[in-house]
Amino acid sequence: MFKALLQFTFPEKNPKEIVAILKSCHSIQDFQARVIYHSVAKVIEKSTEGFSTSGFEELDRNQSYLYLSNHRDIILDTSFINFALMNHEQIMTASAIGDNLVKKSFLLALSKLTRNFLVQRSLTPREMLASSKNLSLYIQTLLASKQSIWMAQREGRTKDGDDRTQQGVLKMLAMNRGKESAISYLKKLRIIPVAISYEFDPTDILKMPELIAKSEDLEYRKTSNEDFNSMMRGALGSKKRVHISLGTLPAEVYDRIEAKPLSENDKLLELAQEIDRCVHAIYKLWPSNLVAYDLYHNTTTYAHAYTEKDKRAFERRLERRITPETEVGRENFLLMYANPVINKNNLS
Repeated sequence: MFKALLQFTFPEKNPKEIVAILKSCHSIQDFQARVIYHSVAKVIEKSTEGFSTSGFEELDRNQSYLYLSNHRDIILDTSFINFALMNHEQIMTASAIGDNLVKKSFLLALSKLTRNFLVQRSLTPREMLASSKNLSLYIQTLLASKQSIWMAQREGRTKDGDDRTQQGVLKMLAMNRGKESAISYLKKLRIIPVAISYEFDPTDILKMPELIAKSEDLEYRKTSNEDFNSMMRGALGSKKRVHISLGTLPAEVYDRIEAKPLSENDKLLELAQEIDRCVHAIYKLWPSNLVAYDLYHNTTTYAHAYTEKDKRAFERRLERRITPETEVGRENFLLMYANPVINKNNLS
């Protein structure tokens, strides 16, 4: 698997030249800059029609941040943001990933070589509490040592396109606050809301079985290779255009929430909603989102914002994924792309 990754990254180099590159790496920073950066660049070249960013120019190059991000793709979300951070000469992130994603030894090794740290899943309540406290302390330690962090705003990917911050994520982050209030403590972590949007999600069809099961109130069980297949499809599948937007959470937001006569849990819920509003506001909408909205609502509200070619391209994608036998999934598929539009509309 490593050889395949290296051959994909450096197709013009022979094995001896590739080994020389690896031998020149004496740190994780070296490996990320000399190998992984070029791997991500090759993914962008091969599987997208454009990669753009906004908000990175507002960052302080001498400051660490906690990037709290919507989450669509297992590997690429954090890979793309680090690619953008390197392009802007910013501190790259250590990234939180579920331990269920690195069951293959190749992926565990690669995750360590790219500064990922594991979030333990499938623990008892007592074990989960201890693990969360340890994770909170680790994140505080990294940020204090000028190491930025990437975390998803919720456990697992958002499969229905409706990006929402889990209050429990904020609660975990604040576990190491001591006697300080949760909101005051979180204010010091320099949280940056992140919205990553793919014009086409290469894993959309892989997300359908879970969405259909959820809509029918059925239990969904992952297959043994489901996460790995999603990683491969996500990395190599066509995405068309990709955009990453960084937002801001001004100090006044924390101060306003802190001043309210609410319980700590309700204050965390309010902060989660503020993060959501920021993510929804900065989310880059593509023609695919607007077409899906119009098809879902049977309207032409956004017809002025996309072309007939855009509409046909999306309809062909829909037809390939939703056959007569799986018509129940049509609404789920459309909402996967339409929800970012609905969320942005709800801001006004």
